[in-house]
Parts: sequence; structure tokens; C-alpha cells
Amino acid sequence: MNLDMFHPADQLMMFMERIYQSGLTTTSGGNISIKDDEGDIWITPAGVDKGSLTRDDMVCVKPDGTKKGLHKPSSEFPFHQLIYQARPDLKAIVHAHPPALVAFSIVRKAPNTKIMANVYQTCGEVAIAKYGLPGSNDLGEKIAAEFKKGYQSVILENHGVVVGDDNLFDAFKRFETLDFSARIEAEANRMAPAKGLDTETIAKHQNQSELEEFVPESYSIKERELRAKMCSLIHRAYKQKLFTSTQGTFSQRLTNESFLITPYDIDRHYLEPSDIVRIEDGKRERGKVPSRSARLHQYIYEKHPHIESIILAHPPHVMAFAVTDAELDSKTIPESYILMRDIPKLPAISPHTDPEKVADVFTPATPIAIVENECVIVTGSDLLNAFDRLEVADYSARALIASKDLGDIVQIDDQSISELEQAFGLPK
Repeated sequence: MNLDMFHPADQLMMFMERIYQSGLTTTSGGNISIKDDEGDIWITPAGVDKGSLTRDDMVCVKPDGTKKGLHKPSSEFPFHQLIYQARPDLKAIVHAHPPALVAFSIVRKAPNTKIMANVYQTCGEVAIAKYGLPGSNDLGEKIAAEFKKGYQSVILENHGVVVGDDNLFDAFKRFETLDFSARIEAEANRMAPAKGLDTETIAKHQNQSELEEFVPESYSIKERELRAKMCSLIHRAYKQKLFTSTQGTFSQRLTNESFLITPYDIDRHYLEPSDIVRIEDGKRERGKVPSRSARLHQYIYEKHPHIESIILAHPPHVMAFAVTDAELDSKTIPESYILMRDIPKLPAISPHTDPEKVADVFTPATPIAIVENECVIVTGSDLLNAFDRLEVADYSARALIASKDLGDIVQIDDQSISELEQAFGLPK
């Protein structure tokens, strides 16, 4: 989807709907804006239900202060204006009150964006702006001062968060990723201190080998069906917050020499079958950029004929185990053990630095692994089987975290585990 082709009012409506429907703001809270090429600032209105906004509700404020629209601009328009004045390079601003980031704001701490390489690459360092009266010039000046220092993600003391970028999608991506990181860190700290990555490790994560291109001669009925099914499950995973709009990878074996995989940096919310990338004989479909983990997927399919589908995702509850020393123990719920078995932890960024070695891990008895500070890798006999494992992993992780507040965890005993293995024919 080319967002530049949409009117600013349509863009504001689209993204405020996403923010509200994702539970990242309330009926009356939050505001977003766009500064267009004419210098006009388009902003969400004051006092209008965020759950039912239309394009006609959006307000345009001209450089001379003239306002066009059916409503008054957001009461927090002053800080939008001051940020744009302080940072002429920014063209979009998102402000909202997602609970995880509000939690950081009321303890007056910034989330650790080095908790994951992708988070740091998207959000950078996070500043904290001193408390100010909402809607006041004082608050606006305090926020703008942090943006003027070069920050693009700012926590407001006892309030919420403001992020800015050069277009609305990138601002939303920054906002969504920061909230995602905050939720992981908050969940992790219920068990053990969350660990971050060093700058050198984060830099290595950016390395990506380029694949040669090929021109597909045709698209079989099987391939078209698989592309549609992949998109359906990707949309479901995104709605369930198992990954963010540009992170998370699905793949599906097509033949022994080819597979389908999600593209790099394309919005998962609007992903279409034509966006999916075919990899064939180690080459990528012409004109498309596959996920940076494509080499890992290729090695897994080459080494393990029993695997038909792979998912890399970042469900917050599983990721709480990925960023701490805590163990995700599957021997606590029968369904968890049946679908996940023992779950190894792999070194940070190893899918990028040593994909062939990582691929060796996935045997019939080891269908899932956690990569420290990065993701969970799930394999399956088909797309639905892999997706089911992903859901069960996050539900199990959520239950384990919640149990910390209730009492000591009691594992299923060895005899019961043996009975499960025998009853369900689990490989050893």
C-alpha cells in the first residue's frame, strides 16, 4: 500500500482507527497529525469519539493559524506545532496513552529499547519530558526541547508518549514497536530483570546477504492458495499482537527447491498475496525483498523434510522469557508439552550470524526454539500446525508468568510425561 497516495485526512482516520482498535488509546485520548508539503498541519479533532472518526472530522490548521474543518483541533495541538517548528524534518506525530507506556511514564523511566535489536533500530533512544499541564505551551516546549536534541521517541512524565517521523506509517511503526517493547519489558520484570543487547550485537543484526533474482514463469493453483492462506494467518497473528506491523515472518514449503516467505518491511496489517515472496533455488522473486531470515528458512527446509512451515514471531509473553534467564517450561500443561516439548534457547542474533547451525536444532522432538532477545522460531507440518504452536506458546508463557503471583509452579511428573509421549506418539 502506497500511503503517499492517500489524502492526509484519510491517513489520520486509518491510523487512529488502528490505534484505537488495538487498545492503545481511549475514546477521548490521543491525537495524531501530519504536516503536508504546503506547511498545513492536519490533526485529529477535540472531543470526538476516537472509535468513530471519519475523514470529515479531521482538522486542517494553516501556517497563519486559520482552521478548516467541522471541529476544533485537538487540545494538544500546541505541542504538535512546536515539535514541527523544532524539527522541520518530521512530517507526522503520534501521541497516545497505551497502558504499558503509561506505566513507564508514571514511574518516570524510559523503556530499554536495546531489549531487542529490531526495537532499537526502529525506536532509537527514548527521552523523558518533564511533566506539564496537558494542552499547555509549557508542556509543548518541554516536549519540543527533547525532539530538538534529536530524539524521536519521548515519554511524557505521568502522561503517555509522543513519537515523530517523516511519514505517518513510520511514526505509527515507531509508536507500536515502542509499546510492544514496553509490554515485553514489563512482563519480563515480573520474573527477572530484563537484559538488553550491546551496541555491537545490534549492529551485527543489520547485516543481510543479498539474494539473486529470478523471474517466475507461472503461479500454480497450489501456490496461489498458499499465498492466500499465509496472508489470512498473518493478519490473524497481527491482530492477536503476536508481532508488530513490520516484524514477524511466515514461510511455507512449496516444493523441495522452493518456498514462500513474507516480505521485508511491508505492513502486515495490509499484506496481500502478491506481496509474498517466492524463494526458488536460493533466489528471490524479481522485484521483491524477502524477510532477512530467508537463509535460515532455506536451511531448515533443506535439512528437515518433515517441516512444511516456519514462523518467526515475537509474542510478548514468550519474549519475556527471551529477554531473561527464566525458562519456558512446557512440562506444566499437557497441551504445552505435546505441541512444544523441550524448548532450547539460542544465542542472540544467531539466526543471522549462523543460520545453518540454528537450522540443525529443529528435529521432530524439537519443533520450537527461543532466540535470546529476538524471537521464537516455530516449525510445523503445515501453516495451521505452526500457528497453533505459536498460540499455545504464548498462552503457556502467559499462564506461567501469571502463576508467579499465585504460588510455586508444580510440574507434571516424569511418569505422566512418559504417558503423554506414549499416548500421543511423540518422537524422542
